Amino acid sequence: MKVSVVVCTYALDMYDEFVEAVESVLAQGYDDLELVVVVDGTEAVYERVVADYGDREDVVVHCNDENVGLLVSRNTGAELASGDVVAFLDDDVIADERWAERLVAAYEGHDAIAAGGRLVPEWVAGEPEFLPEEFYFLIGVTHRGFAEGPGEVRNTFGSNISFRRDVFLDVGGFDPAIGGRKGDANLQGGETELAARVRREYGEALWYDPEALVAHKIYDYRTEPGWLLDRAFWQGYSKRAMETFVPDAGDEERAFLRRLVLEFVPGRVKGLVTAPSVAKLEQLVMLGVLTAAVGLGYLYGFTRY
Repeated sequence: MKVSVVVCTYALDMYDEFVEAVESVLAQGYDDLELVVVVDGTEAVYERVVADYGDREDVVVHCNDENVGLLVSRNTGAELASGDVVAFLDDDVIADERWAERLVAAYEGHDAIAAGGRLVPEWVAGEPEFLPEEFYFLIGVTHRGFAEGPGEVRNTFGSNISFRRDVFLDVGGFDPAIGGRKGDANLQGGETELAARVRREYGEALWYDPEALVAHKIYDYRTEPGWLLDRAFWQGYSKRAMETFVPDAGDEERAFLRRLVLEFVPGRVKGLVTAPSVAKLEQLVMLGVLTAAVGLGYLYGFTRY
């Protein structure tokens, strides 16, 4: 089973990070693999990619005529790919050397039509003590309360997700309307809508393997309280929007909220009482603040959708 890994990039100042992502793909222990690089309209980046990787038989390089956005670029990458499976990584991640192997195991061992894995943080500027793991989804990392082990889930993050290529192309790939291509720049969740569409058309959910690991670099700006609050608000907004695009899209969020209220918060309060610390108190407070920000964003979404 051949795997085509699509990595999209566009910023020249991110080139070193892009190279690390690409090298982690080329270092995979799984042999039947190709890399598809889509440069989103930046000629200078395209020239560097061609100079560094253009002579490799296992690498396909393409440059868009103009900047069209991540989702359109990913669709282009899937069209250029030749693999049985098309997998997507961001240009600021590092894939574990067994990542592709684990994805293939999901397809061959569980007859999956879509599969994804776990994202762990690669702290560039140090781990913030105040950020609770329940809200790691804000920084693009698998959060506490996600699936406890392997099995079917609604979707994984778009920076660690894959599909059978024929299925991906059959349903039309990512919807460019998700993510601001029609005037709503704060809307997130392209992978949620696509995974739901695949499930609706094929009757199967995405298979999650927590051992299909990808490390996501977390830069200092992503750990600033102001950035996190803004992100939380627009996450809530996007969750409301997804409910209008995807039937039952909010089921997982409601289940998570129940665990948050009935399990995680009481557990944190108990831990703070039995073994007090400043970090525990900060995380408990931040848990409430971020939950409120998501809730406000969700309510705002009702005025738009």
